[in-house]
Amino acid sequence: QVQLVESAGGLVQAGGSLRLSCAASGRTWSTYAMGWFRQAPGKEREFVAAITWSSGITFYAESVKGRFTISGDNAKNTVYLQMNSLKPEDTAVYYCAARSSGNSRSVLVPEGYKDWGQGTQVTVSS
Repeated sequence: QVQLVESAGGLVQAGGSLRLSCAASGRTWSTYAMGWFRQAPGKEREFVAAITWSSGITFYAESVKGRFTISGDNAKNTVYLQMNSLKPEDTAVYYCAARSSGNSRSVLVPEGYKDWGQGTQVTVSS
C-alpha cells in the first residue's frame, strides 16, 4: 500500500495561482503513475492530471490544459500540481492518487488508481 499526504489547499482569487504537493510513502516502488482528481459538491470525482514516474509522460483534462502543470520528483516521491489562472469552477476537493503497475484501467478514471490521499480543499473566489 502507498500512503499519500497532500499539502494544504487554500482560498485564492480568480486569476491567481496555487501549488499542491503530494508526498508518497510505503510501497512506492510499485507506483507506475500519480494522478490528481477533484470533486466539487454534488458532482462526480473527475480527472485533472497524471504523470508516469519512469518516463514523465503527462496527461491533462481539457478543462485545465494550459493552466495546470503536473510534475514529479522521484527522489522525494512527491508529485506537484501547479495551478495558474484559477477559475471559480476549479473550486473542489483535490485528491492525489497512486497507480500501480499492472493496472489495465485508463489513467483518466478513478478506477485506474489504488491508493488515495485524504483530499485538500481549493476554493477560488470570483
